[in-house]
Amino acid sequence: MRFQADRVRAAYRRRQTRRTAYPRLRDAHNQNSHDAISFFWYGNHVMPGLLQTEACARALLACNCPTLDDDQVEQRIEARLERQGILTRKPTVELSFIIGESVLRCPVGGSDVLRSQLHQLLKIGELPNVSIQVMPNSYGSHVGLNGPMIMLETTDRRRVAYFESQDQSMIVSDPVRVSTLALRCGKLRAQALNEVESTRLIELIAGEV
Repeated sequence: MRFQADRVRAAYRRRQTRRTAYPRLRDAHNQNSHDAISFFWYGNHVMPGLLQTEACARALLACNCPTLDDDQVEQRIEARLERQGILTRKPTVELSFIIGESVLRCPVGGSDVLRSQLHQLLKIGELPNVSIQVMPNSYGSHVGLNGPMIMLETTDRRRVAYFESQDQSMIVSDPVRVSTLALRCGKLRAQALNEVESTRLIELIAGEV
């Protein structure tokens, strides 16, 4: 009986760990982002949260499963928009984004929302501390095909990587793994369109929407 009770308690602890691990990791990521002096983002399926318009964020949250109630949606939008303060805060944070072309062509929320979002990218891209590059569909193979990633450097000169997918998150701080991921970041920057070429492509897509 004691063995069975221990198994029940162990199973309960595992469930609690699964329930709380994601918020803890997200909180840790948000804290690291707050302390960042440089920030790198790559993704090929959704607009980065730091660049989203409110309408785009609302449309994305409307796709959530299970469905979020109105209060949850408003809380998440408020938090997302608040985090965008990193774009213009002092001291300046160097931010680099590489966005898959398919993201720029996906009409999340409809054509008007997408057009507004593309113009937002062009506006933010004019900030001196922000670099926005596009990974075009025509390139085919590149080092980012394994999936999205975030890499940042904190004020104490630590580099950490962050991954998020299907409500599961992981922070990587092991120096060897971080070094490998940093190498991939550099390769992605080299393989993507440069900033001028990326701006032209975003303008072209915006004109087609």
